[in-house]
Amino acid sequence: MALWRTNGYAKTTVADICRAAGVSRALFYFYFPAKEDVLFEVGLLSTRAAQKTIQAQLRTDYDVESVIAEALRSLERSMARNPRDLIIETILEGYRHEVRILAGDLPADVDADMFGELFAKAQEDGKLAAHLNAADIRHLSRLAQMHVSEGVRHWAGGGYGDRSFAEVVTRDIAALIVGYNQRRA
Repeated sequence: MALWRTNGYAKTTVADICRAAGVSRALFYFYFPAKEDVLFEVGLLSTRAAQKTIQAQLRTDYDVESVIAEALRSLERSMARNPRDLIIETILEGYRHEVRILAGDLPADVDADMFGELFAKAQEDGKLAAHLNAADIRHLSRLAQMHVSEGVRHWAGGGYGDRSFAEVVTRDIAALIVGYNQRRA
């Protein structure tokens, strides 16, 4: 991350990463096929941090929208520490990774589901409409994650002006949930 912040993503090579980490290229390639895969893993760290925020909130008397807002504020704090072009590269690499999963070139990465646990628990606790089934919950989670990815990309590109990423995307996901709750099976 320090190299990418200093030199930029495009100008940082695998050799630079190996030198900074004190590892051989062979060891690097044992774990990662390319530097893009490192970037994807770094992006997953932010997702996992947001998931931990959600898990902590689920141990309380929670409100679904408040949990989403707190997770997205956590993600926004993480994003604020990095150059916006690096954030955009991370999102684009996430899209490329997803294409490889859909093509069957990579195993599905269930770790990247930020909201699955929240929505499943909310359904169980009666905080989502009773008519929603497991497939609806999975799809709702996927749609919410799409809002996050697109929201990150728009925020990093300056599309939100001085508005908070967490505020905008929380509102969008809350509207999505309202729609799902009103929809009939």
